[in-house]
Amino acid sequence: MSMASATSDPLPGVSVVIPAYNYARFLPCAVESCLKQDYPNFEVVVIDDGSKDDTREVMAKYGPPVRYIYQPNAGLSAARNSGIREARFDYVAFLDADDLLRPTHLSECMAAFARLSPDYALLGCDYAVIDVDGQPLAHAVHAPVQPAEVTVQQILMRTRFSPTGAVARKAVFDECGGFDSKLRSTEDRDMWIRIAARRRVWHVGKVLIEIRKHGNNMSNNADRMKSNMAAVIKKSYDAGLVPRSRICFWLQVFSYWRYQTSLIYNGIRQPLRAYQDLFLSILLWPWFLNPAANGDRFLFRLRACVRYALQALKPPAS
Repeated sequence: MSMASATSDPLPGVSVVIPAYNYARFLPCAVESCLKQDYPNFEVVVIDDGSKDDTREVMAKYGPPVRYIYQPNAGLSAARNSGIREARFDYVAFLDADDLLRPTHLSECMAAFARLSPDYALLGCDYAVIDVDGQPLAHAVHAPVQPAEVTVQQILMRTRFSPTGAVARKAVFDECGGFDSKLRSTEDRDMWIRIAARRRVWHVGKVLIEIRKHGNNMSNNADRMKSNMAAVIKKSYDAGLVPRSRICFWLQVFSYWRYQTSLIYNGIRQPLRAYQDLFLSILLWPWFLNPAANGDRFLFRLRACVRYALQALKPPAS
């Protein structure tokens, strides 16, 4: 829908912010997934974060409701913050340049906002996984998420939803600040923690986005992910978002962080570092009484130990 008709539409407007850096190959699919939305009142704000590929040329064919804005390279957080500043509507949705929104994403999320009380400032959703060509990855299965409130304690334990598909009231960024530009990954988790500490967060419990897995995903940089995850947790600990006197809670948070980094190291075929972090996870907190609360199965770390051994025995992919 064009901006000109936004004033006559009673539905709240949504600005979809797409930060892009050298993703010209995937960006048109992301933009087209926005244009296929069944929600009528939105705009798409593409922030080109100093791309060196043909992102500018790819975007030249689009007009309203798509806007293209170039800035010198400043990183993902700064690009998202630029998109928030440029947003013309009161709600902001986020979409990474290599991912997709399913056609009902905006309508489902805005319907949820309409049902919830005004103190809910952020919504997340569930996801499906696709490969580099957009085909479903059948083996990428996870436990379905039920509609529910998400607390700051839960996000501190582990991130609960992707930045792609998250929708927030724009005003909450004035209240909580923007994405931390010092973080080169995990910046979304830090943002959601700060919002959840002041306002309420809801998970709609529906698969409304598609996350693309490919060799250039930022999450493949294990050491950077590990360092930034630690920085986010320490920042929250120092701020006392959950009282530091709750020692058992914080031990579980740091234990689960080590478990997550062990998964990352195993994914890039570094079994020794995977086992090291898995051992430290168990040392910090030997037994999670309710692993399902984090989306895990019974004896999840023992299962991980077996998976790591099997992974180490496999020959590297050619």
